[in-house]
Amino acid sequence: MTQSPLERRALFHQMTDGTQDDWMIIAGSAMAFNKRLPDRVLSHLRLLKDDFGGYAVDRLEHSLQTATRAHRDGRDDEYVVCALLHDIGDTLGSFNHADIAAAILKPFVTEQNLFMVEKHAIFQGYYFFEHLGLDKNLREQFRGHPWFDYTAEFCAKYDQSSFDPGYESMPLEAFEPMLRSVMQRPRRSIYTGDRG
Repeated sequence: MTQSPLERRALFHQMTDGTQDDWMIIAGSAMAFNKRLPDRVLSHLRLLKDDFGGYAVDRLEHSLQTATRAHRDGRDDEYVVCALLHDIGDTLGSFNHADIAAAILKPFVTEQNLFMVEKHAIFQGYYFFEHLGLDKNLREQFRGHPWFDYTAEFCAKYDQSSFDPGYESMPLEAFEPMLRSVMQRPRRSIYTGDRG
């Protein structure tokens, strides 16, 4: 009985013993697995449903509102996907959610959009940190950075305003083609030889 490519397994027990055939098996499996990344991202976004965290809307609705506002404002697909995923790390990175989102998006987006996602939590703090005894001007450490205004605008126009239970967001399915397009091919990855 012949094994399908997805059933084949490498024979080594430690990497130092790996052969070319072993690594071709692993690479083939990785290619199939990597193509399903958008499916896994969508599944994880769905985990944000009914997680309110004290807000007026759940975390999924906040993500959908942020992306919908960006889309309706004419932002390109990559920006909209960044808006959709900016808080995807809330459940796994409770103390560094922006880093989780940035790590997921890093292979696929421009440096400008990556900065926006990675720093949005600090910039978003402008709207509420003072109520928690924190420095609302923490974002000022990035004043003068080429993407300071870009990130501040994201928070002002889309992120901080997306907690409205009466807002009509686009459904998650509407963003799926954009997500699949953005995640179709990495711009930078050590595994593709393009560290861009």
